[in-house]
Amino acid sequence: MDLSTEASARTANGMIKPGTFRVVAGPCTVESYEQFYEGAKAVKESGFEYIRGGAFKPRTSPYSFQGLGKEGLEIMSEVSSEFGLKVVTEVMDPYDIELVMEHAEMIQIGARNMQNFSLLKRIGSAIAGTGHGAILKRGLAASVDEWLLAAEYITSEGGENVVLCERGIRTFETSTRFTLDLSAVLVAKRLTDLPVIVDPSHAAGRRDLVVPLSKASVAAEADGLLVESHHEPENALCDAEQALSVGELMGLKEALSPFAGAMGREVV
Repeated sequence: MDLSTEASARTANGMIKPGTFRVVAGPCTVESYEQFYEGAKAVKESGFEYIRGGAFKPRTSPYSFQGLGKEGLEIMSEVSSEFGLKVVTEVMDPYDIELVMEHAEMIQIGARNMQNFSLLKRIGSAIAGTGHGAILKRGLAASVDEWLLAAEYITSEGGENVVLCERGIRTFETSTRFTLDLSAVLVAKRLTDLPVIVDPSHAAGRRDLVVPLSKASVAAEADGLLVESHHEPENALCDAEQALSVGELMGLKEALSPFAGAMGREVV
């Protein structure tokens, strides 16, 4: 796959790796330049180096906001460059992989696409040798073995920088959006050398649980977090209930540091 010079220049140096603890934060989706700028500013001032944001959004309802597409990618690229941040964003269509790589250091594969094997293989071959990475979310009802084998589809095509993400599974429990399976983090880390991070925002579906679950993730030997934040959570177009406010995001590193220290880690 022939990548442009700009795409090749965007590499995920300072990768999420076992033994470190990195936080990826930012809005669920890119809504406008102003919104993403404020989000990036908060992420930078919070001391983190990766910003998340969706340009292509898989939504349960076809009538929900689906993202800005290419315009959203361009906004992320421009704003992240200004703040010196690395971008994590989802790709849904194999034909968009090259475009996404021009604007992001890490490609996210959502839970609904965990077993989209043709997409996984295309991503693996696309990121091979480029320095780009991929974050693979666990499927809503996937076993740990299925999750790890899905990652093999990427690595077998040469994509080495793969990060596993536990984001909660669907159970009978209704008090949270999903059930965060921290035991899966521990199991995965004993079965693979790939780094494992946690998305407490999607698991909880409630912002009041995000920070406590983040602390628990550190104790469960996770290598990082993927959290949602918004400068005006109440006005977010997507997942408003689970997005951290700027104040909560600003305090996250300090809240996690004692737990990370106890585990011999540092929140990078």
